[in-house]
Amino acid sequence: MTFSDSQQTRSEQLLELAARSGAEAAEVFQSRSLSRPVYFEANRLKQLESAQAEGTALRLWKAGRPGLAVAYGDVEPQALVDRTIAISDLNEAEEIELSSASKQIYPDVGASVAVETLVEWGKHAIERVRDRFPDVLCGGGWECEAESTRLITSKGLDCGYTDTTLSGYLEVEWVRGDDFLNVGDGQIERGCLDPDAIAQQVLQRLEWAKENTSTPTGRVPILFTSKAADMLWGTVQSALNGKQVIEGASPWSDRLGQVVTSEAITISQQPTVGPFSCPFDDEGTPTRPITFIQNGILQLFYTDRTVGRALGSGTTGNGFRSGLGSYPTPGLFNVLIQPGSKSLDQLIATLDDGLVLDQMLGGGAGISGEFSINVDLGYRVQKGQIVGRVKDTMISGSVYTALKSLVEMGGDADWNGSCHTPSVVVEGLSVTGRS
Repeated sequence: MTFSDSQQTRSEQLLELAARSGAEAAEVFQSRSLSRPVYFEANRLKQLESAQAEGTALRLWKAGRPGLAVAYGDVEPQALVDRTIAISDLNEAEEIELSSASKQIYPDVGASVAVETLVEWGKHAIERVRDRFPDVLCGGGWECEAESTRLITSKGLDCGYTDTTLSGYLEVEWVRGDDFLNVGDGQIERGCLDPDAIAQQVLQRLEWAKENTSTPTGRVPILFTSKAADMLWGTVQSALNGKQVIEGASPWSDRLGQVVTSEAITISQQPTVGPFSCPFDDEGTPTRPITFIQNGILQLFYTDRTVGRALGSGTTGNGFRSGLGSYPTPGLFNVLIQPGSKSLDQLIATLDDGLVLDQMLGGGAGISGEFSINVDLGYRVQKGQIVGRVKDTMISGSVYTALKSLVEMGGDADWNGSCHTPSVVVEGLSVTGRS
């Protein structure tokens, strides 16, 4: 899926009209997407959908004042330029931040699959689960989404690419009297999904949850599964944000070159790996491999052009928009947490008395790192074996403390959002539960 000749011509027309209207610089950011999700509910196919979206964002500077406006679908060029200039009149002047001239249309990544294949994957995963647990209700969604991006500027930059991403999610409800259990798992990949692997993840959780058991209390080792560990890395990503450094909010603002986590932790960004690969950021800067933490030592903060200039480090190619109507700000993608070597079962076997956290209620810890979360799905481990599911359990503590008290990384890394993380065993957190 690419932009038509008329859409490309319209982008160039917007730049020309902006210049005629007195803008010193301008950029046009185009996004076009097509998705075909299929949904299952109560063990059956519920609906098929097809959704297409197209938008154009114009950003310009007139008398140094920035303006940003968005049009969806068909664009009336002069009207969009006039609206953007009217917005710029309300803003303070700033330094113009645009990438230098370059023309590069990158090769498409990913492969599309037919709706019939998505339906087949969904049905197969549900059948796998219900063969062993016929009383459960299964739902979820399977989707193929293609998105094209093009960015052109008055400085001569012209870059674009199309990526296709597949996602599958299986959700299972198990009601036993007044005991309600919800288990979910999924995949995000390019090219192909593995419904058997998704079903097996869910089946394993259901097997572990056959019995309920008491909660270990006090400070016990906690094994965050790869799905749950994303909460820990969310705080780390906030602390690595150059914007947070400028604002003095990051506890690592003055810690470059120092130890900030366990030496077992190495965190990097790999632009060409996985389903979130991306050749350039939303400012047109080519992305590059970066190691942010190496064996526990802080190496670099991530920045966009504006924040990089303020820090004196320059941009790291991490200027991203949360939406078409947003200015670029520092953001991460394709974050890889270096895994260990042990499987999830081998990690569990190392625990004498501890807790496996798989799903939680509530949000993450935020940049403060302090959290108190309710366990939605967790299991007690005694003498290296899972003995049952825990209920009415809360975990509290500090992410920063936990990452300094990290015991071991698993070798079972997978994608959770745009973070590729393994399971993690940490100490230093407090567990409370109701008898």
